[in-house]
Amino acid sequence: MKLNSVNHVAIIGTGMIGSSLAVLFTGNSYKTTMLAINDKEALSGKSRYDTYYEDLIDNQLVTPAEAKACGKLLHITQDYKDISDADFIFECVFEQIDVKHSVYKQIEKNCYQCKAIASSTSAISAEDLVKGLVNKDKLIVAHPWNPPHLVPCVEVVRSQYTSESALQFAVDILRSVGREPIVMQKSAPGFIGNRLQHAMYREAVHMVEEGIATPDDIDKTIMSSFGPRYASIGLFEHFDYAGLDMVANIEDYLFPTLCNATQTQQLVKKHIAAGELGAKTGKGVYDWSQKDLNKFRLSSEKPYFAYFNWDLPSDEE
Repeated sequence: MKLNSVNHVAIIGTGMIGSSLAVLFTGNSYKTTMLAINDKEALSGKSRYDTYYEDLIDNQLVTPAEAKACGKLLHITQDYKDISDADFIFECVFEQIDVKHSVYKQIEKNCYQCKAIASSTSAISAEDLVKGLVNKDKLIVAHPWNPPHLVPCVEVVRSQYTSESALQFAVDILRSVGREPIVMQKSAPGFIGNRLQHAMYREAVHMVEEGIATPDDIDKTIMSSFGPRYASIGLFEHFDYAGLDMVANIEDYLFPTLCNATQTQQLVKKHIAAGELGAKTGKGVYDWSQKDLNKFRLSSEKPYFAYFNWDLPSDEE
């Protein structure tokens, strides 16, 4: 439910994450401003925003009237003065620390009411980010999963300077929009989810390189075995339920055979060298010219519809 103490949310950046967060906050009745770097990015951000709402309408999660009411809460600007009264700021710019630091300078120069600044970074530590601020107590990392208007998890990391009041404020506003903030005990590269995800991807790539299985068969195995399970129960719950003595017997036999690569593997490097970067170039490990990208996007979003729990504004507003 919307926090009465929050009158204005600002999102700096209009890419996939920024526009999706704008959908999330307007969808939960918050006045929201997206800040773009130029006209082109402003237009593309609005286009993404509209596309996300079209998907929600098509899946009967919001009505056209509700989407229109949400849209009235959105403003797009290129001027920091338009977010001077923002209570909460979500920074979603390029994963370059100097770019983020330049944004923080503008925030400190223009935004005097801000109670917390959250960075959506998926890689840069809070300790490095906070070096770009004079008043360091308001900054946290709040790493959402794409698309954040549907995926509940947000990994929250404080720096040594983060105040308890800023941390709690950020957690409260994230919970108010139906997110599941996970406050990490200490910072680690990749946070929680990406450490797990890339450990699995490393082993999957290793199996392809060793001729054990094809990418398609590995994907099918995940989707038809343990993948669905972990939408209902946890990893530690599952292994506790199985029995730790059995787990230990399996791991003592299995671990010596697992991949322990410490850098990007040759399969991935080979595709990069060939300019095959995945869906955005039409080919990666898969030939994406044979896939319906719109259908794929919708399939990747569908599992999260079950978590849809917004505090939508009245369609009469």
